[in-house]
Amino acid sequence: MFRKLWKPILLTVGLALHMVPVQALEVGDMAPDFQLPGTDGKVHRLADYRGKQAVVLAWFPKAYTSGCTIECKSLAENGHRIQEFDVTYFMASVDPLEANTGFAAENNADFPLLSDEDKSVAKAYGVLGMLGVAKRHTFYIDRDGRILKIDTHINPATSAEDMIANLVKLGVPRRPGAR
Repeated sequence: MFRKLWKPILLTVGLALHMVPVQALEVGDMAPDFQLPGTDGKVHRLADYRGKQAVVLAWFPKAYTSGCTIECKSLAENGHRIQEFDVTYFMASVDPLEANTGFAAENNADFPLLSDEDKSVAKAYGVLGMLGVAKRHTFYIDRDGRILKIDTHINPATSAEDMIANLVKLGVPRRPGAR
């Protein structure tokens, strides 16, 4: 009987070990740098924001799916409120740039969606799931590049309001002239 089961057991163990991150990111760690193309036609690097402003990186599983559409619309409809803070924010996925570009346009996103097609950044952030898509996690990164918060409990419908509340709690300053 063991002879029939050894291959499935080894495969399961191998997959489980493959999915365990080498070292999970924690609050206080330096956020891994990234260089990803955005739906705005620019390449965005975390290093470009260091010393200048905070960054929010909101990973989402897949463009054109229900929860991701709801989350993107929430952020797009409330972008003016998020932009009151001294922060740059992105949604990011492992979708091709073309898919994210169409998705951003369809949802009137006034912020860049980043594409990590080779999945290297998703792996560095520990968000690559078993099905090869990103987990819905949001990283709040201070102006020095340190992780302030990792939110793993995202409600797509209230993602903008929750992001604003987190920015307030984390002490991210408002831009001059903002309420």
